[in-house]
Amino acid sequence: MRIIARLQNVSKMLDFYSQFNPSPLSIKKFIDFGLNASEEKSFIFLRKELPVRLANIMKEIALLPDNLLRMPSVIAVNDWYIRSFQEILEFEKKDPNPDILEHFCSELVKIRNRHSDVVETMAQGVLELKESHDVDSHTEHSIQYFLDRFYMSRISIRMLINQHIHLFSALIFGGLLERAPGPNKSKYIGCIDTQCDIVSVIRDAYENARFLCDQYYLASPELILNEIHHNQLEKEQFINIVYVPSHLYHMLFELFKNSMRAVMEYHNTSDLFPPITVTVSRGREDICLKMSDQGGGISRSTTDHLFKYMYSTAPQPSKSDAHTVPLAGYGYGLPISRLYARYFHGDLVLLSCEGYGTDAVIYMKALSNEANELLPIFNKATSRFYRSTLQTGDWSNQATHIGDRQISIHTKKHQLPQQESLTRAL
Repeated sequence: MRIIARLQNVSKMLDFYSQFNPSPLSIKKFIDFGLNASEEKSFIFLRKELPVRLANIMKEIALLPDNLLRMPSVIAVNDWYIRSFQEILEFEKKDPNPDILEHFCSELVKIRNRHSDVVETMAQGVLELKESHDVDSHTEHSIQYFLDRFYMSRISIRMLINQHIHLFSALIFGGLLERAPGPNKSKYIGCIDTQCDIVSVIRDAYENARFLCDQYYLASPELILNEIHHNQLEKEQFINIVYVPSHLYHMLFELFKNSMRAVMEYHNTSDLFPPITVTVSRGREDICLKMSDQGGGISRSTTDHLFKYMYSTAPQPSKSDAHTVPLAGYGYGLPISRLYARYFHGDLVLLSCEGYGTDAVIYMKALSNEANELLPIFNKATSRFYRSTLQTGDWSNQATHIGDRQISIHTKKHQLPQQESLTRAL
């Protein structure tokens, strides 16, 4: 009876908090708050904002297809979210005295650690569904829509938690601004580097990806780096940005792995491997990173699938080696990297020339006040999306796409008039 009562109470609180929209923050707001850090203010904000963000995405979990909700891994993820939601609610009406603040920080660490394997576990749940059921196009479309929003929500929640922990936990940096490696000795505010040296992060991601490439292929392509400044902007010795280095590293590491694999396999009969070129460009609105390889490129039909969670060009990982290489075989590297780019209103796009190579471009907002969080919001339109069936296509070719939005999914079967009749009509 107690369990039933507790679940009913959780359901009521989910209904209550899901009425509110999350409050997106810009990188500048994160920085401004960090410079005048008040643990009490952060506590008061997070005990409301975290339940709102959790409730918004938990309401969507309940809308997933029943077959997916019954998968053991998905049940585990759902249980983690319920438990974390309950633990945050315990602080709803508590006064922010020193003991409560310390307890709150330790609970956030526990919640963060509990959710550390959410990506892999949810991916395993999707695999369990594919292995046990036939997945129709509508179900696949719903899963793609959900996972984009679910993983973006997770990025945002971890961002809030990490900022609080890094700023106020006595166990991490003593709450002080941490000096980071690099020529400028950049300073962190929480997990944000106010002078993030982009070239340093690029080299770090390249060297780590190169290590894996050398282990597997016994060789690796070299790196060429170019820095370009907008003509009307004052040139700096280094192109820096106010950003979360771990986010940028995640994107670059994934792209380097993909490019190196393509180059090594496309030129497998040669002892010479063309280099990977990374160009960093600072413009008025965006800082762009373009990674170019000569790995043979990707066909357009394949490119359309690379950001789909239910598609992968690598073999599926076994449970024993799932943690050897991050997300190996799940096919989640590129979709989640794009979410990291879009989280602060940037983007990640692929441009490929089949038979030659591929360019991957990361866009990041140059101004920190324009780099706002992009957050999923649960509302009636969201509910309708999961319930509605795919619309009949309104273009002649169901394979036609505009950007990453498919503009026709199903087409009505019909026959064109005979050529002679068509000519007469004209």
